[in-house]
Amino acid sequence: MSKAILVIGVVIIAVLGIRFFTADDSPASDDAMKKDEGAMMEQKDASKTEDKMIPQENGAMMTKGGQYVTYDASKIAFAKEGKVVLFFRASWCPSCRALDSDIKANLSQIPGNVLILDVDYDKSADLKREYGVTSQHTLVQVDENGKMITKWSGSPELGDLLRQLK
Repeated sequence: MSKAILVIGVVIIAVLGIRFFTADDSPASDDAMKKDEGAMMEQKDASKTEDKMIPQENGAMMTKGGQYVTYDASKIAFAKEGKVVLFFRASWCPSCRALDSDIKANLSQIPGNVLILDVDYDKSADLKREYGVTSQHTLVQVDENGKMITKWSGSPELGDLLRQLK
């Protein structure tokens, strides 16, 4: 009986010790830390965007190339100065995740005249219909008016994506 009590005591101490070393101090501190991290990320994103904007004749700002950013219809206008490709990507698609990771790992390899727009495959029914996209991991190069130049599927890496551009 005393051996069983001793074993139970050791297990309880071990569990409490693990809990002590892995537990967060309080839910409030976790929320505060997330807010601080969010603010830092916003500042970092804002600083990246500021140096990637150029003024247009009408005073508006236009995105520069050499970027991988979330789709926004206004960013297609960059194709007047460079190349714009829409990456129809699904979060659940393994090959999409692989290309997304490769692009993010090699952002500095995106030429200044190329803008890659990340399009959410699951939430973009109108765009899919417009460009005849029927499966995720489809890439569509467009001109400044949004007219399709070329379309392909399955580029496994950023380098392959760049070689496909017209």
